[in-house]
Amino acid sequence: MKNGNFAGRLWAVYGAMRAFVQSQAAGGIILMAVAALALLVANSPAAPLYFGTLSRDVAGLSVLHWINDALMAIFFLLVGLEIKRELLLGQLSTWSQRALPGFAALGGMVVPAIVYLSVNLGTNGSPTGWAIPAATDIAFALGVLSLLGPRVPISLKIFLTALAIIDDLGAVLIIAAFYTADVNLVALAGAALGTAVLVGMNRGGVRRLLPYAVVGTVLWFCFLKSGVHATLAGVVLALTVPLKLPAANTSDVAPLLRLEHALVPWVTFLIIPLFGFANAGVSFAGVSLESLRDPVPMGVALGLFVGKQVGVFGFATIAIRLRLAVMPAGANGVQLYGIALLCGIGFTMSLFIGLLAFANAPALQDATKLGVLLGSVTSAVCGALLLRWRSAPTAESRRG
Repeated sequence: MKNGNFAGRLWAVYGAMRAFVQSQAAGGIILMAVAALALLVANSPAAPLYFGTLSRDVAGLSVLHWINDALMAIFFLLVGLEIKRELLLGQLSTWSQRALPGFAALGGMVVPAIVYLSVNLGTNGSPTGWAIPAATDIAFALGVLSLLGPRVPISLKIFLTALAIIDDLGAVLIIAAFYTADVNLVALAGAALGTAVLVGMNRGGVRRLLPYAVVGTVLWFCFLKSGVHATLAGVVLALTVPLKLPAANTSDVAPLLRLEHALVPWVTFLIIPLFGFANAGVSFAGVSLESLRDPVPMGVALGLFVGKQVGVFGFATIAIRLRLAVMPAGANGVQLYGIALLCGIGFTMSLFIGLLAFANAPALQDATKLGVLLGSVTSAVCGALLLRWRSAPTAESRRG
């Protein structure tokens, strides 16, 4: 009997773990946990081991660079696949679907940058970090939103997802345009040739993923040596992976969908947690409340917490008032404002842009991390509390 009880409990634990892994909240919750763990380790006796491991050289790159330049290229590959799918077949395939998240995303990029610059244009400021608070962390934000369960209308979850995808596209364009180092023309020509080969494979009907992976790896190496950030190779590769099905075999699964399905668990449960653990760790030694008032952490924190909510909610409200877009079904203005607050969670992409903006200034990178953590946590807590306070379970949940 005891063995039966133990087996039943073990099966229940397995079922709970499986349900968690399959939930939308899983990625965001794991990201929160590894960020907290990184902070704990970076401020413990294990700190020398933590920072020493990240700086250790492996095959010409440090461990940190392998994570940020190679593994994050796979993250950007998944981002590119999602953008392409949504633009062609999904939530962004028509003007009416793009309108509200498009206006909101524009406000969510412009206003945070203005807020950051208003703090950093003085003599002690660092204006090159203007794009840091312009990005929303989709995994983190959806994780927080999923914790609220049926209290939030499905339409708002779709709105947040679409907004974050457009936000990611904006971040990719910003990285390409403003955070490119000195260009190596030979390597850039190699990248152009690799891109041409990928386009030719797409046009020629190549549907096996292995050739795309091989050429994509060469493309990544060319980008790495060119001065253009290597992670953009993932986006270029994603845009060339076929999405359309051949007319003669409509039962086949499009290569893009196969690749996206294969990458999601690796990105969600390995790559993003590794990135978070490697980059969220900042030592609080010598940090005081006074240091949080320095231009960079203050600009980032205010950009995320104030700039995001003002930009997203303000631009969305203007679009609705001008009848350029409509309010998500079943939602109200307070709930839309709550979503705007959650858009201030800028963890992954904000940290990444911060590394590029202050590539040669480790102290400013640490200051960026402080600002991102402060702005993201404040946005997450305030957004979750507002949505929980002003939202009731939906009719669908009550019928279930």
